[in-house]
Amino acid sequence: MGPADSKSTIEETKPLIGTFEREMSDDYPESLYRVDAIAPKFDGLESINEEAFEFYEDAGFLAIENAFSPEEVQTVIDALQDIVMRDSLPPGVQLQYEYRAKDLLPTLAASERLDAVRKFMLFVHLDPRLEAMVYHPRLMPILNRLLGEPPSMFQDMALLKPPGIGREKPWHQDNAYFRVPQSAPVVGVWVALDETTPENGCMFFRPGGHKEGPIPHFNRRDWQICDADILGKESVAVPLKPGGCLIFNGLTPHGTPSNRTNTRRRALQFHYKGESVLMSSDEERLATFGSEGVGASC
Repeated sequence: MGPADSKSTIEETKPLIGTFEREMSDDYPESLYRVDAIAPKFDGLESINEEAFEFYEDAGFLAIENAFSPEEVQTVIDALQDIVMRDSLPPGVQLQYEYRAKDLLPTLAASERLDAVRKFMLFVHLDPRLEAMVYHPRLMPILNRLLGEPPSMFQDMALLKPPGIGREKPWHQDNAYFRVPQSAPVVGVWVALDETTPENGCMFFRPGGHKEGPIPHFNRRDWQICDADILGKESVAVPLKPGGCLIFNGLTPHGTPSNRTNTRRRALQFHYKGESVLMSSDEERLATFGSEGVGASC
């Protein structure tokens, strides 16, 4: 056995860390993700000006190409790969594989396991390369303006749609998952690590939907807004190049279709509140968005 064979054997025998996402239906009306329009985009975080803030207030989101450099994107991908290659994870860190990867995963070497992962949660503290993205110096002034005070990141995720098996995330409002008082603004930041398209699971938004306030969610394919509340209403697709980013209101309805292509669609997502905002109760969250959300996780 040569050196290359020895390395492959070591990779294949590494312990499997993480769990599988519960089985969910991936059967949905294709018209839920009808491309009525492509969202306009700003170029670079430094381009975010008064016009951009006015657009955010009206539409509930900003789409920004070239927010982060190719080097920054690759650094993050390397960090995610290093985490999935670990032998164990600290308590509280979550790594979930796609349910449909159960048969695929045993055939993958450890270095290939990232292509079976659905999401990481509560993980950025494991690697300074990831923490650097959370409090990126070009991002902080934008969040400070939108929140009205210095931002505090309270949720971190990596959302991956593996080629061919990455499932839909049905339409929802992110605030439905959080114990943040409804009077306090929440801002999400979503960073594309690959090229995202309508075919592989880019983000779709309902522009201006945040102005309607909280919408009841129900446990259907996921904990979600009912399809009937979305079908027939205007939506915009937001395809992005690697390093593009979305900044959006926690009440703006959005969803992502399945990845049925042979391309990767990996993204980071962080949520921020104002540093002075205290968390509320789960009872308040469920009273606002619906009691079926007990234990729901985005």
